[in-house]
Order: sequence, then C-alpha cells, then structure tokens
Amino acid sequence: MSDPDSQIPYWDAAAATKTFTHPLHPPWLEGLSRRAAILDYGCGYGRTLAELQQHGFADLTGADTSPAMIERARHLHPTLHFTTLDAPPAWPSPGAAFDAVLLFAVLTCVPADEAQLRLVTELHRILKPGGILYLSDLLLQDDERNRRRYDRYANRCADYGVFETSDGAVCRHHSRAWLTTLLSGFETLATRTITVPTMNGHESTGIQILARKPVVPSTAASAR
Repeated sequence: MSDPDSQIPYWDAAAATKTFTHPLHPPWLEGLSRRAAILDYGCGYGRTLAELQQHGFADLTGADTSPAMIERARHLHPTLHFTTLDAPPAWPSPGAAFDAVLLFAVLTCVPADEAQLRLVTELHRILKPGGILYLSDLLLQDDERNRRRYDRYANRCADYGVFETSDGAVCRHHSRAWLTTLLSGFETLATRTITVPTMNGHESTGIQILARKPVVPSTAASAR
C-alpha cells in the first residue's frame, strides 16, 4: 500500500504504463491570450500540455512530483518545458506568476483535506489576480464497487471517499460540497459533469470546474 502522504514511488513505477483521460474543454480557454503563462500542475507525462500547444498556447510549464513522469514527458514532448516539484505543494517562484493553472486528476491523488487545502492555497498564490484555475477531478461514485472501497478505508481516514486501488495507490473521490469549500477563495465561472475512464480502466463520473482568482480593487478605487 502506498503512503497517502508520499506516493512518488507508486507514480514512478506507474509512469511508463498509465494512460490519463480527463478531457480538455477548449471553449473554456477562449478568453486567454495565446501568450498567457499557463502551468499544468501535476502534468504527468505531458498529455494536456501538448494539447494546449496544439491550440496555439506558447508559454507553457508542466510540473509533477514524479521524476519518472517528468522523464517520460520530456521524451514525448521535447519542445515543452517540464520540471519536477521538489517540495510540493510549494512552487519556487514569487506570487502572481501565472495567468492560468490546470489541475487535472490531481486532487484524487491527494487524499487528505489538509493537503488539498494547502495545494489550492498555493495555486491561489501563484495565480495573477483574475487568473483562472481549471480543475478536473472525480466525484463520489454511487455504485456498489466504489461504496465498498470507501467503506473499507473509512476506519483509516476521516475523509469519506478515500480508497485503495488494486495496484496500491491511495486515491479519493469528492463530494460537490467539499469541492465548493475547497475553492471558496475563487469565483466559480462554469462547471460541467463528465464521464471518464479511470487509469485502471473503470468508467467514472467526474467534474470540471472553471474558477477565477478575484481581482482585488485598489484602495483608491474602493474609496470612490
């Protein structure tokens, strides 16, 4: 079983074989300049970043905690920039560095409430005011197989929806209410429900959320 707080060995071992499937919804990016600085946090082997490049975006950065995932990404997409996160969730730059951050199927790999809150707080910090967070993840499933998995893990974790996969990863599915709480520092612009194959080949219900970091008015403007 993987340690839920440090699953890098699992992702390094899985880097050569896993296929990720959460879809990019291009209409949500139409308002972004093709020169916008975009970070794909938890980029895996670079699939989504390569799709962004195909749509004409040029200032692209991919980051992941797994060195093996980053090695695969660099091999598959040598013209793109990838970096390994040495001290997640911290990003090694000043705040307000990015116009957009993608967070695709990352929260499912970060089981604990506290760890998810730290991650979203860091992404809020590095986004420019008015910048967007595009989140794609998995909702709580209501089928019997998943309910059994949640129940088996319930005595080890206070956060319902955590489970262990057949190959040893500790993952999490989320309630809509928790995601609303998690993104309380953002303005939600749009949501969509999706169906995706999981990395182990099961069909699951997911959610995509487009959110914006609020623009804080200047003191002078607020006084008028």
